Amino acid sequence: MAIQSNASTEEVVGGLKTFSGLTNVKVIAVNPTMAELHTLDINVKQEPNYEVSFSDQDYKKIVFWLGCEDGSFRLEILANDTHRASQSGKFQWINNIGQTTWSDEEPTYDWWKPEGQRKAYVGEETLINFTKAWANVAAGDEVSYDTMPAIVTGVVAEVKTLATALANNEVRVLVGVKDDKYQQVYTKYFGRVKPQRDDLFVKALNDDYGQFNADFNADLKWGPHVSTAGLVTPDTIKEEEDWVMPDTPQGENGVTEETPF
Repeated sequence: MAIQSNASTEEVVGGLKTFSGLTNVKVIAVNPTMAELHTLDINVKQEPNYEVSFSDQDYKKIVFWLGCEDGSFRLEILANDTHRASQSGKFQWINNIGQTTWSDEEPTYDWWKPEGQRKAYVGEETLINFTKAWANVAAGDEVSYDTMPAIVTGVVAEVKTLATALANNEVRVLVGVKDDKYQQVYTKYFGRVKPQRDDLFVKALNDDYGQFNADFNADLKWGPHVSTAGLVTPDTIKEEEDWVMPDTPQGENGVTEETPF
């Protein structure tokens, strides 16, 4: 007899186990080719497409493949070279230490550091927040990319270089499951390995604009996914007003391109 069984409390879809909760992962690839994905035992059938269009806007995908002993998970950030703005005319600003704020003109707040200040691109805040946690940048230390104008147009060589330099670094992420089969990574908060502040994920999830559009284990503990459909709520753009340019825009009917791997 040869039976590879699973506990009856585990959900197995299409022969693939799904996982959810908080876990430490390494960045194993950035915008890889199909051949590079196959080398990582990620079986895709065609070359990945790192471009997408929504509502007459073109976006480039910055895709981080994240790995742990239980599998590989895709984090997708949509970006373009448009400055993020609101309907009221305010722009999002960013500086060299990764602070962000909203202002009509250059910010003059007491807490704001003007070094390197400029208008932020769509998708840049999410990329910088991920980089802070991944590179374990200390508060107040610099976190910026020299080629950001190129990165948001799809030229991610600098990000790939950083992935090589940080090959041994880990970042803590929340993974969920969408439509009972697609693994999805939460983009509203990324955590450091030390200290492990799970409470900050809870705080982000409870924010008016921090919901996760995927199902996840209710206790946030990492393991085989157990459906908790009551927790599923749509992602909402984190904003202060009625922003017209989202940081992570949704596709038709609010669905982004996903992968079951």
